[in-house]
Amino acid sequence: MSKDHLSIELVGKTFSRGLASTEVLKDINLKVERGEFVSIIGHSGCGKSTLLNIIAGLTDATTGVVLLDNVVVDAPGPDRAVVFQNHSLLPWLTVYDNVRLAVDKVFRGKRSSKERHDWTMHNLDLVQMGHAKDKRPSEISGGMKQRVGIARALAMEPKVLLLDEPFGALDALTRAHLQDSVMAIHQRLGNTAIMITHDVDEAVLLSDRIVMMTNGPSAGIGEVLDVPLRRPRKRLDLVTDPTYLRCRQAVLKFLYERHRFVEAA
Repeated sequence: MSKDHLSIELVGKTFSRGLASTEVLKDINLKVERGEFVSIIGHSGCGKSTLLNIIAGLTDATTGVVLLDNVVVDAPGPDRAVVFQNHSLLPWLTVYDNVRLAVDKVFRGKRSSKERHDWTMHNLDLVQMGHAKDKRPSEISGGMKQRVGIARALAMEPKVLLLDEPFGALDALTRAHLQDSVMAIHQRLGNTAIMITHDVDEAVLLSDRIVMMTNGPSAGIGEVLDVPLRRPRKRLDLVTDPTYLRCRQAVLKFLYERHRFVEAA
């Protein structure tokens, strides 16, 4: 049996407004194995977030299909959880209640109230936010809000975790700490993750494969780079690692050549 867990087959997306239409994505083919961490990188406007939204079921593909364990994805569902750049927590609820809301939605009728409480706290502890369970979003930092957003996503026990530039709005140090946390969680849970990023170092550090998108309109997959770095990974050890440096250079070369092409056009 194929290990392919998520299959994106000839996916295209065209947006229409009045008589005008723009083809954003064209013939996207990608297979993701269970437990794999895949990053999607490319210049602004290449349709990265549109592709993530199609996988999430938030946007319909114009052509092609997305299959998750051989089931067609055509609507949002708890088997795919999204962490956005903006944490999207409900400001009137506590940290605990923001996560518990998702847990109740997915597991009410399947687990007792006590089990749902314990699961909520387990996921808050996983992202080191158990101590702040009674605080509201306005009382915690941006990095802490993102930790809660990740806890809420993981608490749904999704088959696929979708991350849309989850650290893009954070300062460098907070970003580094959260990257390390996500790596540790991925190592521990073995969950399948797809992340949109603009950050080359982030992509190489976290990923098993990096999908490099061509420029839009009609963006496609230009190259897919394997990142054969052993896990667990420690960022300080990788600074001089020849494999890390080779992967980093390959992504930068691809993006630089695409950028030069845009300027020439």
